[in-house]
Amino acid sequence: MQNDHHDAIALFRRKFEAFRRLSTELGKELAWEKMLEGYPERQKKQMGAFINDSSSLAAGFSQAVPVFQKMGMSMEIVNISTARVDAVLEIQRKCPVLELCKEYGLTKPCHVICEMDVEATRRAFFPMRGDILCTQADGASVCVFKYERDSTGDDVSAGGNAANGANP
Repeated sequence: MQNDHHDAIALFRRKFEAFRRLSTELGKELAWEKMLEGYPERQKKQMGAFINDSSSLAAGFSQAVPVFQKMGMSMEIVNISTARVDAVLEIQRKCPVLELCKEYGLTKPCHVICEMDVEATRRAFFPMRGDILCTQADGASVCVFKYERDSTGDDVSAGGNAANGANP
């Protein structure tokens, strides 16, 4: 597991380095768009087993927790679904790149890592919506991400997209 964490840190370093290089060449806005190219397709491939139409977002995101733990994250999933909306809060207790980004001249990692990840997820799993509600980089005790999509109208108790335990 420790090796997975080192691999993830190396990946984050490469992303920060690429952003710094592309920002110098193209400017920050175009650099971000350039780095986003192909990311939704990779996100679909990596997260497709967890995010699908046959299970709730809460169930899918919960299954992904061990993957994120290997990357050095401490993640909790909260089901906030209703009868009409399949929704989840992803709470990150530990940001593995909060200090690392400063090596690359960034005060916060959010734009290069989290905002890009949320955007790639939205594009990969459209019409799912995603938002960053708060971040440790802005002084919050945790980072909180919200993802939601319309419920398919399946019977809540049957474990459809409005996950078990959903609020009416």
